[in-house]
Amino acid sequence: MGRTDGRIAVPRNVEDVLDLATDVFTKHTDDGELSPLLKLDGVNWAVVGPTIPTALALHKQAERFKSQMEEAYRERDLYMPAIEEAVKASRNLLKAHNQKNPKRLGEWGFKVSDSVQAPKPTKAK
Repeated sequence: MGRTDGRIAVPRNVEDVLDLATDVFTKHTDDGELSPLLKLDGVNWAVVGPTIPTALALHKQAERFKSQMEEAYRERDLYMPAIEEAVKASRNLLKAHNQKNPKRLGEWGFKVSDSVQAPKPTKAK
């Protein structure tokens, strides 16, 4: 069986990178003065290594916030159909009451554009 060059992939997932970095730093620390990583140019594991737990804790905190954010969006979305219906019905009523001057809807917070709407592009057959 011949020797292969082998591919050594670095994960793309942040948590996997942090887990791998923890393993590398642990092995580097265990090897002490015999670690080949001491010869790295421009990378000092003595500086980088201690930052890994902080980065991992911040990542986990961000994941918790992401979960909370998703839950908040789900809860918010329960209210949106009724709110959107109320806004559209109000717009329609106010527009009917202000047919001669629809710009008055701006007083209610609506954005009123009096520019001509561009025609929708037609599909080529």
